[in-house]
Amino acid sequence: MPYNRHILNHLVAWGKEPVRKPLVLRGARQVGKSTIVRMLAQKLQLDLVEVNLERDRDYASLFKTGDPKTTLQLLSLKLNKPIHPSKSLLFLDEIQTAPEILALLRYFYEDIPGLHIVCAGSLLEFALQEVSFSMPVGRIEYIYLGPMTFSEFLVALDQQGLAEYLKNFHYQQTIPEAIHNQFMHFTKLYHIVGGMPEAISKFAVTQDFIQVERTKHSILETYQDDFTKYSTPHQENRLREVFNKISLLIGKKLKYSEINNHVKSTVIANTLEKLTLARIIYLIRHTAANGIPLGAEINSKIMKPLFLDIGLLVTQCGIGLLNITNIEDLTLINNGAMAEQFIGQHLLYLPPYYKKPELYYWHREKKSSQAEVDYVLSVGQHIIPIEVKAGKTGRLRSLQLFGHEKNPALSVRFNCDAPSFLNASTDERSFDLLSLPLYLVEELQRLVQLKLEQN
Repeated sequence: MPYNRHILNHLVAWGKEPVRKPLVLRGARQVGKSTIVRMLAQKLQLDLVEVNLERDRDYASLFKTGDPKTTLQLLSLKLNKPIHPSKSLLFLDEIQTAPEILALLRYFYEDIPGLHIVCAGSLLEFALQEVSFSMPVGRIEYIYLGPMTFSEFLVALDQQGLAEYLKNFHYQQTIPEAIHNQFMHFTKLYHIVGGMPEAISKFAVTQDFIQVERTKHSILETYQDDFTKYSTPHQENRLREVFNKISLLIGKKLKYSEINNHVKSTVIANTLEKLTLARIIYLIRHTAANGIPLGAEINSKIMKPLFLDIGLLVTQCGIGLLNITNIEDLTLINNGAMAEQFIGQHLLYLPPYYKKPELYYWHREKKSSQAEVDYVLSVGQHIIPIEVKAGKTGRLRSLQLFGHEKNPALSVRFNCDAPSFLNASTDERSFDLLSLPLYLVEELQRLVQLKLEQN
């Protein structure tokens, strides 16, 4: 099964520390949380002790003693296997069904700091929102897990050389046309397959788009089956309605009336929050972008949605496989919204894995000069505006307006052309523009820092 190798490397480093905090993996269902924990046990050569608290609900009672050592003894008896702190990895899966255990993790850290203990839960965000106890701040570590990235997709398809090429690329290099075309080929494949491990695994083995499509349909159905777990029957119908419509609004300013103009905005907002907590969608907030942190100047009423994964989005939108695989230019896919999804889902997980995924954009509404910068990112103390174009060309008017107001040190454009650096001009000033192909999104922070250091 393909996996998130960057997260696994971080987990291995955590596992080798002499004293470690309990880990809590957070992410949507089917992003590979359980798989990566099992791989971690193999990498560290630890005996995996896996407890699924949703399937075996009586296990939760063993933690009520409040004494970690006693709990380990009881778990060992029930499982009929020894649990040694230095030789075992205790994996508590679906912990959202027994959230009270989270409060007890501080005692595991304090009393048995050598124990490898990892928790995960697909609907954990709902449990964390409703807990009535104090979370063990400073005693546990969160890791946020999203879909596999483009470079991990390349590795899964046995294209390690291409992945290494991206990792070592310098913005002053020239990418030969043949290599650029090869990268664009795999970029289009990623648009179809996406970053869900099961879909990538199916494609790597079969190269059959129909089987991949069936896999993605199954994942989407699983998400909808979960609606019953965090909603009433009436709310479930609303969740399905919003879930089905939100995929058509990617890249657009979100207006509740476009979802259902007969339903109160508070009801739509509550439904969106549930889908966000399930990590099926993300809401990208408008920021004034006057300084760091970007989140300090958001307007919560201005937002646009992003789907969990581009492959799932393609399936949810019902875009035909034949139309995708034969196109020469990604602008034909949903008016470029897919390119914005591709960049957005990668930018969400560029920060360190212990930081909650957040992303912002800039929007200005004026009768004479409306403008929207697709994403705004902070790199060090610099604010970097990012424009996404699905083709090789496109106007830069919004970047120009942003540059006129904010005077950023560097602007970035993602498109389907080869990389370049240029000095673009506006009516009143010029600005530095780093133009990158879509497939270099994971290297954005590194390349921006390189350019800023040379200024």
